[in-house]
This record gives sequence, C-alpha cells and structure tokens, in this order.
Amino acid sequence: MAETRPDIRSLSLDEIKALVAEFGEKPYRAKQLWEWLWKKKARSFDDMSDLPKAFRAQLAERTVFRPLLLVEEQRSQDGTVKCAFKTWDGHVVEGVLIPTPTRLTACISSQIGCSLTCSFCATGKLKRIRNLDAQEIFDQVVLIDQLARKYYKAGLTNIVYMGMGEPLLNYANTMRSAERITAEDGLGLSARRITVSTAGIAKMIRKLADDGARFNLALSLHAANDKKRDRIMPINEQNSLSELKEALRYYTRTLRKEVTFEYILLRGFNDSLADAQELVRYASDVHAKVNLIEYNPIDAGGFGRTDPKDAEAFQQYLDKKGIVARIRRSRGRDIDAACGQLANKNEPALKEGERVMK
Repeated sequence: MAETRPDIRSLSLDEIKALVAEFGEKPYRAKQLWEWLWKKKARSFDDMSDLPKAFRAQLAERTVFRPLLLVEEQRSQDGTVKCAFKTWDGHVVEGVLIPTPTRLTACISSQIGCSLTCSFCATGKLKRIRNLDAQEIFDQVVLIDQLARKYYKAGLTNIVYMGMGEPLLNYANTMRSAERITAEDGLGLSARRITVSTAGIAKMIRKLADDGARFNLALSLHAANDKKRDRIMPINEQNSLSELKEALRYYTRTLRKEVTFEYILLRGFNDSLADAQELVRYASDVHAKVNLIEYNPIDAGGFGRTDPKDAEAFQQYLDKKGIVARIRRSRGRDIDAACGQLANKNEPALKEGERVMK
C-alpha cells in the first residue's frame, strides 16, 4: 500500500501550527517542532528530546520523517570529499565538499539525474528520475557541513547548486531549500554565500527576478554563439542566446545584481581568440563576470582540455577588454568529483543501477 502520510518537513509553519492545535497541544509546541526540523537539524522524531513522547508518537502516526542518508564518501588527494546520499525511496545522488584556503563550499544537487543531456557533462548521460524535495536539498548541506567540521574543524562558508540536475527545472524546491538554508529559524547562512547555476531557462530566470531571489545566479554558457551552444547544450534550441540575454538583462535590472557566466574551455572548440571576442561582446551586453573552467574528461565526452597557456591567454584577453574573468581550477578530479563529472559511479548507485547511460 502506498504511503499517504506527508513528510513532516514538507509542511509549512501554518500547517504545523494547525497540526499542533489538532493534537490539543499548546501553541508554543509548533515553534519548538519547527526549530527541531530546521534549526536544530533533527534526523528523527526521537531526536526531539524536549517534546512529550505522546506528542512525538502522534506526529509519527500522522507524518513521516525522511532524512537523506550519507552512504559513501571519497576523499581526493586535494582534500575534496565526494558524497553519495541515499534518498528515502532508494535512489542515490551526489554532493561535494570543496575546500580552499579561504572557503569551504558545498556543491549540492537538485535532481536525481538530469534531463538536459549536455555533451560535456557526465550527469547528462544519466536519465532524470525525479526532482529532489526541498528537505533533501537541505539535508545535503547539513551532512556536508558535518564533514567540513569533521575534516577541517570549520563550517561551510558557501553553497553552490551546481551538482546533479537543473535547479530551475525544480524551481519550487530550489527556492524553498534556499529559504530554509538562509532563514534565521533555519541554517542562517547569508544568501550572498549561495549561488544557483542554471543551463539557461529564460522564463525561469525572469521568474527569479519577479520573486526577488536573494542568492547569486550563474549561467552555464560555454559558447557565445548559438551554433556552437546548440551542439553541446540542446537546451539552447529552446532558449537561444538572444532570449537568455533579454532574460538576464531583466534579472539584473530588477534585482540590481550581476550574474556570472560559467565557461568550460574545450580544446579546439570554444577556446580561440574568435571565441573570446564573442564572449566579450555577450558578457558586455549583460554586465557579467566570467569563470573559466578547466574541462574534466568524461566517458564518451569527445572533448579535450585546453592547454594552460591558451587558457591563460583567453583569460588575459577578457581582462584586457574589461571583463572580469578568472580561471577556476578543478578539484577532486581523481575521484570524479570535479565540475561535470558527477555520474553516480559510486558503489551505492551501481547497486541500484543508477549509472552512466552509455
């Protein structure tokens, strides 16, 4: 028989208050329960030690608690930690802890698999199984923060929605998870420390502006002309560069926030001077800064990494033309944890059959 009870963390505060009143408990119990769910990061009803046992039993009878489970971790030579998380329904999703001298960043996923089939990305070889719920996205942050404290004796400083999946195709859960991560009665992280990365869905970028999104936005660009971008990112066929430009202009005007372009350098494909000139024109129109990313080879990717000297020349050209650009060095390549490499090759995923689709 299918489970019909709601996940306790899918309920709003008003719904929690209504449930508490229905159980005949004092109103303050709602605040206590809410804090256990989001601020104290409870993993079960049993964790809620200052709530009456009878009340917890009622909660367990009417709702379910479905925490994400950390089932495997791999440590890279550079200190990066790749995590395999298991969902309540038995699927596996990956996240990454990325340490640098100044930051501890959690790279988190928004979907199990992905539907966008970008040719340079290992996750694009997987089928999309389902969206992650807001609480499953939230739990990735909680669990990766615990690893940061375990290995580096400090909590997370930054969060990037750059793992598996497209966040703007899971809009409601992306927004709710970010709200819970930044809320005072949640994890309390500054929204300025959160970046959501999208492959480019124009109407949803406009919606971010209309909804007053407080986090930072990054666009996975990777080519500044439609012919090339169509080839590596099929989503560009429905969201052309001109449509994206107008949406991004709307976003920057409405929120008075700049955006960042993520640009993977692919040898002989998008790393020439002509490509740099196209990128300068496009970035200038949007007032965007640029992260140049080293390509991380994947199975059947068909691309090679740009020579470091060519990457440096590309970056210097952008700088000379007034575009703020930096080269983002890959971390965790030896454990397939670098940008574009998350592919559920870990043992839990292989057991479940969630692996790269050849």
